[in-house]
Amino acid sequence: MPSSDAPLALKTLKNIAEGIAALFFPAVEVAIHDTESRKIVYLANNISRRNVGDDAGLEALSLDTLATLTGPYEQLNWDGRKMRSVSIKVNVEQSERYLMCINFSTGLLEDAKQALEMFLSVNRLQPQPVQLFEEDWREKINTFVHQWLAENHTSLTGLSREDKKALVTALYRQGTFNVRNSADYVANVLSMGRATIYKYLKETKAQ
Repeated sequence: MPSSDAPLALKTLKNIAEGIAALFFPAVEVAIHDTESRKIVYLANNISRRNVGDDAGLEALSLDTLATLTGPYEQLNWDGRKMRSVSIKVNVEQSERYLMCINFSTGLLEDAKQALEMFLSVNRLQPQPVQLFEEDWREKINTFVHQWLAENHTSLTGLSREDKKALVTALYRQGTFNVRNSADYVANVLSMGRATIYKYLKETKAQ
């Protein structure tokens, strides 16, 4: 391998490392190891608290048996948080001079998961107070609409014109439109004009 190729390849790898680290900041670190000196030669977004020039820990590693792409595999960072990593052998003039390791710290996601689990915990919920919701016709409409959507394997944004007509008919049969202003509310929920609601109701009553 010509000596001039190694610095050029390393410069390119550094740019790639910086790009990956910038894209996934602050969760990803990219380390470049020199397999000849077995030292760390570059660190982008250093989250492992290592230093350039540190031993890369490659002494017991046989590069000949290492796949071009290894991983994802799991490591434990200095702070006790888990990292998922991949290692990539980089060929320079038919010599595997560098090993690029991309380390993704899952700590941020684990923290977010725990926060969401606490926030959404059903154990902290109390039953709806009857005195507040017994006569809440909007709540009843919401409940019926979303039960209907689930039973028909669709969503509000996926409703066709025929679906909307069928849903309005189902609401009518539940007595929804006996409540004043309910037609306006249903029209808003289903993104329809009030005139269309009354048209469907007229057709339903004529059946």
